Amino acid sequence: MIEKTIVSRPIYDGKVIKLKVDEVELPNGKTATREIVNHSGAVAVMAITNDNRMVMVRQFRKPLERIIVEIPAGKLEKNEDPEACAKRELMEETGYTASGIRLLASFYTSPGFADEIIHMYRAEGLTGGEAQPDEDEFVELLHVTLEEAQNMIASGEIQDAKTIMAVYAWQLDPK
Repeated sequence: MIEKTIVSRPIYDGKVIKLKVDEVELPNGKTATREIVNHSGAVAVMAITNDNRMVMVRQFRKPLERIIVEIPAGKLEKNEDPEACAKRELMEETGYTASGIRLLASFYTSPGFADEIIHMYRAEGLTGGEAQPDEDEFVELLHVTLEEAQNMIASGEIQDAKTIMAVYAWQLDPK
């Protein structure tokens, strides 16, 4: 079932992604072309306040041409520890710091064409502060109950996969 790379051709080397086209030999000896997106990985933070509300953000996402609701998240910097990145992203986007943070799961977002992995953390014992978003990042903070989050998924207001996963994880472990 393994595909052997015959030739790999870089197409684009950007700030967030790299694109390449690989020619591969299939297990049956035939060849095929694979378009691949390389990504450094990311973190997502399911942050639960002391009054049991999930911290979310509204943010415009250019690929979708719309504002979406999602949990705080961000790209890993080169050689950055995922837990440190989760704490950094939580602070930058929301102003919160957490006294407790733990890894819930790591998952691939689109393994058919990309190698991006997201490490999802649960953050608790939150202390508020001032958000410090990147200069090109504009977010609006939300605090929602579990029931509100479930309704937002049902109504289509939340369509972001990592956020839906976080809400379902919260359902399984609400405290």
